[in-house]
Amino acid sequence: MPHAAHENITVDPTLADLYKDLHSHPELGFQEHRTAEIVATRLTSLGFDVTTGIGKTGVVGVLKNGPGPTALLRADMDALPVKEDTGLDYASTVTATDQNGKTVPVAHACGHDLHTTCLLGAAQILSTDTASWSGTLLLVFQPAEELGAGSQAMVDDGLFDKVPKPDVVLGQHVAPLPAGKIAGHAGPSYAGSDSLRVRLVGKGAHGSMPENSVDPVVMAAETVLRLQTIVSREVPSTAIAVLTVGSIHAGDAANVIPGEAELQLNIRSYDSAVRERILSSVDRIVRGEAATAGAPEEPTITEIERFPIVVNDPAALGKTLDAFASWLGEDNILDPGAGAGSEDVGILATSSGAQLSYWLLGGTDPSLFTTGDMSDPALRTVPSNHSPHYAPVIEPTLTIGVSALVTATRTWLPPA
Repeated sequence: MPHAAHENITVDPTLADLYKDLHSHPELGFQEHRTAEIVATRLTSLGFDVTTGIGKTGVVGVLKNGPGPTALLRADMDALPVKEDTGLDYASTVTATDQNGKTVPVAHACGHDLHTTCLLGAAQILSTDTASWSGTLLLVFQPAEELGAGSQAMVDDGLFDKVPKPDVVLGQHVAPLPAGKIAGHAGPSYAGSDSLRVRLVGKGAHGSMPENSVDPVVMAAETVLRLQTIVSREVPSTAIAVLTVGSIHAGDAANVIPGEAELQLNIRSYDSAVRERILSSVDRIVRGEAATAGAPEEPTITEIERFPIVVNDPAALGKTLDAFASWLGEDNILDPGAGAGSEDVGILATSSGAQLSYWLLGGTDPSLFTTGDMSDPALRTVPSNHSPHYAPVIEPTLTIGVSALVTATRTWLPPA
């Protein structure tokens, strides 16, 4: 009689040492050379057909095991320009040069080291227990998720010309939920995100002679105020969207009217039509305010980064979460609702025509919570992803993370 998908899973205890090593050696997006080498070496030793350098530093392992569907399991490898302040004895002290040439501290403040470790742990189990599944397994270790560019870079570099297209994309992200909990939301689950840089050109002058200027500071101020009307007056009231101007810079002296100003803004949305409406309105307002001010040059709007909307296929996510519920119990499966955070995992599904099943993995000490559900007040106070204080508890997070990937794989690739 076949075993349930979650049975007979023994996690290698040395994975904790691997996790600590990766945590201590974080690498920025498209710079994950050491991590990629570790991944490739381990996958090769497990019998995977390994391809490196996809999308610059991406790694893919393929393991064919008889007839059946193809499942893609994804982990991201990159870290953040954050100075770690966790107090852990394996905390990062690394610095690196970012894409703008600036030296920055680097830390795994979003848990991608855990994602990588969990997927390598799952690879170890699935490659040795081939009787528990049948089909083709694709393991994608992706660079530069934090830049919103890694998945697309791998696709543009011919990922699905090099490996079979999957029937389903499976993945997880550690979150500040109690360790032992798994959460997933069907449909639009994570917001699309567009970050833009706006350059407004004016005419500089002495602060005592504003009549000789076209003041870009005033132009920027008017632009910011007008941009804030987009969501309140142009987006349907039934839709959810956020527009934030997070950075304004112009000039360096109190008595000098500068020649230009720069804004940086971020847009979050869950619907492609709403997204396009907002982007069109941003363009209209920026150009309109510049024209009204008499700007001597057209403003420029440059994309900094873009994350697509992540849409979990309801049937696919339901199938995966049902398997988790059989293992962990219904009380440990949560629905977090749609999150305002952003992810680029959806590109792997949309570009291959696959279903997406993506879930959150609880990674915070359960003793810090009272109710352990989505109403728990601790969710507002425990360190969260991107915080310098954030690091998941190794256990039971690591064991559950590995087991979740193995269980999901066996659910989607049952033995023939």
